[in-house]
Amino acid sequence: MEPNLTIGELAARTSCKIQTIRYYEQIGLMPNASRTSGNQRRFGRQHLERLAFIRHSRELGFSLDAIREIMSLTDEPDRSCAAVDRIAKRQLQQVESRIARLQALAIEFRRMIRRCRGGRIAECRIVEALADHTHCSTEHQLETPRVDGRARS
Repeated sequence: MEPNLTIGELAARTSCKIQTIRYYEQIGLMPNASRTSGNQRRFGRQHLERLAFIRHSRELGFSLDAIREIMSLTDEPDRSCAAVDRIAKRQLQQVESRIARLQALAIEFRRMIRRCRGGRIAECRIVEALADHTHCSTEHQLETPRVDGRARS
């Protein structure tokens, strides 16, 4: 039987916020819902499947643009999956890059903690390293916040 869900029911079944579903509709990632005679939107199996696809893709770190690109490719099921492979490989490279940066951070934290002698703050090597990057032994810059609140690399 085809689901006939309100947006609240869709949100509950997919553990997705109503605002997020509306946003995905606005940017064209979710197909338009059907409407009842009372003009209430109703969501079906296609919406459940699409939302599951989007949510799982987001959990794997794909950007909304990459998800949109993959979904557009699924409209041609007989097409080669080479383009999807390229998108996945690009995502893997980004994940591996993040892992390398996090490993560099772990190395730096271990080094800072080892150098700290547990004395006074005025002589704390951790505070010293945090105040002056030249005291660090590795390049470990992660994304840093910009003034407008968005992250930058």
